[in-house]
Amino acid sequence: MSRIATEAKNRKADGIDALEARDVLTILSSSQQQAAAAVDDALEAIAKAAGLVAETIRAGGKLIYVGAGSSGLMAMADALELPGTYGISSEQIVVLLAGGIPSLNSLPGAPEDDLELAARDAAVIASGDCVLCVSASGSTPYAVAIADIARERGARLVAMANNAGARLFQGADAAILLQTPPEVVAGSTRMGAGTAQKIAFNMLSTLAAIKLGHVHDGHMVNLLADNEKLRKRAARTVAEIAGVDDAEAAQALADAGGSVKIAVLLASGVADMASAQAALDRSGQALRGALAEIENTTGFRKHA
Repeated sequence: MSRIATEAKNRKADGIDALEARDVLTILSSSQQQAAAAVDDALEAIAKAAGLVAETIRAGGKLIYVGAGSSGLMAMADALELPGTYGISSEQIVVLLAGGIPSLNSLPGAPEDDLELAARDAAVIASGDCVLCVSASGSTPYAVAIADIARERGARLVAMANNAGARLFQGADAAILLQTPPEVVAGSTRMGAGTAQKIAFNMLSTLAAIKLGHVHDGHMVNLLADNEKLRKRAARTVAEIAGVDDAEAAQALADAGGSVKIAVLLASGVADMASAQAALDRSGQALRGALAEIENTTGFRKHA
């Protein structure tokens, strides 16, 4: 049996190929749930990482996701969602996937061992950036090499791996250990390890967005509403937070150029866009703080 947890054999899988379909799925489901539960032991590290991400984005630095294989896919999935969901500039989001986008059709394994490729890809890293390196084993050469370069350049480093004592954790500013059980299909880390990574990324980026003021009472208040579904969602959000009807919300959104935060402030009694933007600037882009300022200075808010 391998000493590396992510390569070890799961004894629950003995004879799995001879079981009925429902019994196989029961084992797989249980394994996925165990993997998800492993994230709870990493909450402090995830919180620290989210703080680093928020500080970097607020200061104008880049958030650079790094990975290979299935771990790289988990990283990329999180990265690609950030501009649309939280309005984070796509220019501040970089994905370094071993082999690059052209490799996605087959996801070959060889690029994860290519140190020269890692060095070339890492050229984008600067001292004001935050680099998120993920590797199930914690020893993937591509991810480890870029982590080393990130440290050398003074960038913040967040490392995520599924093995204790992983090489990737050395010198990391935040080390996220997701101790998932051995895979039902030994070494297939797209399963349990990948599930835990996806959950951890979801939590990390969501907490960072909250710290940046992009979430208010569970609403995405900095989303990019670039289709009809999202425009309707934005209008509902303005209506609910500001306590106005749909027509007023839609008008406020139009007046705000599509900005949910500014629309909420306009619908809540702020005189114009410039005043709304100034209130957001004073509150660090937090809608709650801007709304509190309105109430404290004018004693008036349309919403409850």
